[in-house]
Parts: sequence; structure tokens; C-alpha cells
Amino acid sequence: MPTSRRTFAAAAVAALVLPLSACGSGNDDSGSSDASGKVEGDITFQTWNLKANFKPYFDGLIADFEKKYPGTHVKWIDQPAEGYADKISADAAGGTLPDVVNVSPDLVAPLAKAGLALDLDKAAAKYKKEYLAGAWASHQIPGMTGTYAFPWYLNTGPLFYNKSLFKQAGLDAGSPPRTYDELFADALQMAKKSDGKVATLANVPTIEDFGRYGVALMNKEGTAFTFNDSKGVQLLTKYKELYDAKALDPQALTATPESSGKKFLTEAVAMNPGSALDLGNFKKQAPNLYKNIGITDQITSTGHVNMYVMGVMVNSKTKHTPASVAFAHYVTDAEHQMSFAKKVAIFPSTAGSLDDPYFTKQDGTDETRVRIAAAKSLKTAVNYTPVLFSEQMKTALRNEVAKALQGKESPRSALDNAVKQCNTLLAQQG
Repeated sequence: MPTSRRTFAAAAVAALVLPLSACGSGNDDSGSSDASGKVEGDITFQTWNLKANFKPYFDGLIADFEKKYPGTHVKWIDQPAEGYADKISADAAGGTLPDVVNVSPDLVAPLAKAGLALDLDKAAAKYKKEYLAGAWASHQIPGMTGTYAFPWYLNTGPLFYNKSLFKQAGLDAGSPPRTYDELFADALQMAKKSDGKVATLANVPTIEDFGRYGVALMNKEGTAFTFNDSKGVQLLTKYKELYDAKALDPQALTATPESSGKKFLTEAVAMNPGSALDLGNFKKQAPNLYKNIGITDQITSTGHVNMYVMGVMVNSKTKHTPASVAFAHYVTDAEHQMSFAKKVAIFPSTAGSLDDPYFTKQDGTDETRVRIAAAKSLKTAVNYTPVLFSEQMKTALRNEVAKALQGKESPRSALDNAVKQCNTLLAQQG
């Protein structure tokens, strides 16, 4: 997974639309939910664009596992980021899904519904206490009982801001916005003082932004989306005001995390979300920006920051359930999550790991400051993106948001339409 991917695990993940035929994929009698037998056999392990940067780590991890469990052999497959969801969908439909698969919550949902993801509450309940409760729950599906992947690494990050641009706008660079009201007011002042040349934000609001703002995204039953409530309309109305004033970058309608990051690097945008991983990039690619970098907390109305989660799923149709479960647990246990976290700016999902001195002891560097702040916030962080919010739904919301910002629809009509489309798609998921 290239380090340019926003907050490592945070890039938009394409949620696959699994063909109904997948319910019958593989040989139904070949799988077993019993993980108590002897750990042996040949299994396949699929990751998501990790080989380029972390081959030695995974080679060593696999070798250690095979040494611990003689008679096992793990074949490692690494797929590119582009088209990963489509690849999983094709494998699921064709009965060729690997035994152990690197997934995100929205990739698990259709696989679980198709009966292809092993329920770990049944097959691996003894391991549940090893993980943070919120992380374990992240791969649970509304309307279903069970947990369908081991939690792996987590990520979150601060807001970075350009102190120089804040000063030029007459704002206090030592006191960045901490509430939405302060953010919107500062953004409007920045646009006015720069004559529309400097935007504060570079991205339109996504589902997680509505969640952070305190919007109720779904009903309690998880059967319908509800982000068109008065609070949701209020947020989109504010963004429309920013867009009209050029306080929201004019190219935000087509922006990606990478393009937004470049705008921040070139000092055309004053604030951008990120992670400790980005500080090294700033230092190398934009020394002038790095010299003026400010670091502040994510802005929320809920008191809980957004968390991104990756998981490791076991194929319910595997012929070697004990080995597959043992390996998925081995990859995600406290020891191996900790060693992986020290190689890249991610955070372990295992209980107690975030209390390690690596995540609590300051050394005076910005990188450590960001890491410690993020680790602390993760203890109460929330994955705001609903597990059932598919890529098609993200597109529907984005399109309606764009219409509202361009004045083609009112914020209320836009969100009503987005919710209607998303609920139709939700019903089709079955």
C-alpha cells in the first residue's frame, strides 16, 4: 500500500456489489466453522498493495508461522490497490476467494451476506478479548449476528494547517479552529482576505464528515439512511456558503485525497487532514510548508474522532479452517501488530497496545507528538462510515452534494435525493 494513500488505511474503498451467484460459490460442503482441529495444510493469504513496501516483514511473518506450525504452508498473494474490490468480487463469484483476505469493513459486508466470511464470534470467540471492543465490532454487519474479520490496523490523524496562510489572513496561527463554527468563520475570512485565492478546505463533505458533525447517519435498526435530517442539511448549507465564497476550493467537486494533498503542499489550501506519515513528506517535498506547519485535532461535534479500520477475514469455504483462523489471528495478534506499527504510521487494534511507551512517551519531535495524540484519540474513536455504505452510495451522495454546491438543488433536496438513492441501493443489497 503506497504511503501516499491518505492516512494509509483511509483511502476510499470500493465496496463491491457481490453477484447473487456468490451465495453458491465454492463447494458448500468443503468449508467448516470448526477451528479447533490441527493447524495444518496449504492456505492462501491475500493483502492489499503491501508487497512493494513491506515484503521483508511479511516474508518473515509467514516463515515464523510455518515454523510454529509444521505442516502448514502459506502462499502470499498481493493485489494492487486499483480494482481490489472488483478482484474480490470476481473471486467470490468464481469460488476462488483466498483462504485469508485483507479487507475493510465495507468489503466484508457483501461477503458476509453471501455466506463467504467466517463468523469469528463462533469460530474464534476465545480471541475476542485480545482486541479493542470498538475494533472488534467494526466488522459486524447491521441485521446480522456475528463478527466477520479480525481487526488489524487502525488509523486516524490530525488536521494540518499552514500557519503562514493563517497569519496573512489576520488569523491567530497559534489558535486554530476547534469547532465547526470557528472553522467556517476562519475559512470565510481567509477567502475574503486572499480575494478568493486561498481556500481553507479542499474536499466536499463525505459520509464521515456528516458523522463527525453529529448527524444520525442510519436508523437504529440499520435498515435505512437518515443523514438528510436538519443537522445534515445545516452542514451542507454551510459548505454551500464556503463554496460560494471560494473558502472551499473550486476544484473540490472533483478532488481526491491525493489532489487535495498536493494543493496543501503547494500552499493553495490552508488545512488538510493527514497522519504522522505525512510529516516526512512535508519535510522532503515542501520544506517551506514544513517550517510553517501547524498541527491540531480533528474537528468534531461528537467528541469522537474518525477511525479507519483494516481487517483480516477468513473464507468460510476454506478447506483448512484451523490453519486459516490461526494465521489470521497470528497476523493480527498484539506482538505482530506492534511490530508492524513500528514500520509505518499505523496503530494496533489490540487491547493494551496503545499504552505502550511508543504511543505514550514524548521525545520532542512532531512525528511523535502526532503519533501520541492519535493513539490517545483512537481509544474512543468511531468508524463513522457505515459498514453498509457502498461505493455506489458514496457516488450518489457525492453527486447530490455537487448539485447543492453548484446551486442546482437546495441542500435539503440534495440530501433527500441522496438518502432515497442510498436506501434503494440498501434494499437491493438484501
